[in-house]
Amino acid sequence: MSSALPLHHHQFRAMGSRCELWYYAPAEDNQQLLAAARQRLIQLENKYTRYRPDSITSRINAASGNGEQIEVDSETVGLLHYAATLHEQSEGLFDITSGILRRAWDFRSGCLPADADIEALLPLIGWSNVHWQPPFFALPKAGMEIDFGGFVKEFAADQLGSVLRHRGVEHGLVNLGGDISVIGPHPDGKPWMVGIQHPREADHAIARIPMTHGAIATSGDYERYMLIGGKRYCHILNPFTGYPIQSPIAGATVVADQCLIAGSFTSLALLKSETDPDWLKESGVAYLLVDQQMSLISNIQVADQS
Repeated sequence: MSSALPLHHHQFRAMGSRCELWYYAPAEDNQQLLAAARQRLIQLENKYTRYRPDSITSRINAASGNGEQIEVDSETVGLLHYAATLHEQSEGLFDITSGILRRAWDFRSGCLPADADIEALLPLIGWSNVHWQPPFFALPKAGMEIDFGGFVKEFAADQLGSVLRHRGVEHGLVNLGGDISVIGPHPDGKPWMVGIQHPREADHAIARIPMTHGAIATSGDYERYMLIGGKRYCHILNPFTGYPIQSPIAGATVVADQCLIAGSFTSLALLKSETDPDWLKESGVAYLLVDQQMSLISNIQVADQS
């Protein structure tokens, strides 16, 4: 009986985040399940990281401007198609070529970049400029880059959930730095209680959401930021201006069938919030928003608020 299975909990770091696996399984299967999940995560991290010269991301970026077209595998084709869809649906606000703005923005420095440094990078941003004829991809301008960091961790959470599910796990969840894929409830049917980060109080949950299946992701202006002159500059950058968004939303949480979808909607909600603060409310997804006054706006069940 699954109700008699032990609960296994593993913590480790990957993709720059604290990761957790929780699942019920026979004790003799525990290490094999852990190894399979971590192997898939390492595979994805090595494949899409910017920090390995042999990753597909680095190969594409190294060829920018030289006319070389990089052939990519079917998994990467799918992710690039998804990036194109996000770019279209966001009217250009979600752009995986905008990662080069990190050259100007260092949120640990406490200093604003020079306007000229940002202006110099803007001509290198623009998904509409890439050459994409599947399975061949090319960046036409020297210095252009792509970065899968905007959604690859969410994709990985879904993938690890599938790995465990295909190996017989029916009850558990995958948590990759707050991007969560739920395999199934506790064996007694009780939900996992997912804490939602308080945007202004570290290590404190502003609410909890019960989850028995699907996925949940959260994004906000508190993940990487600096305060200068009483103004908050967060890591979510507008690719048209090169500057951080100034959003009425401090945090956005979305519940969906897939973590990839949930995470994308949280990003889109924040990017669009400057001009369309009600976009997420009108999108038809399950959401919880935290505004700048720390008030909750939600269309889903919230277990408690502290």
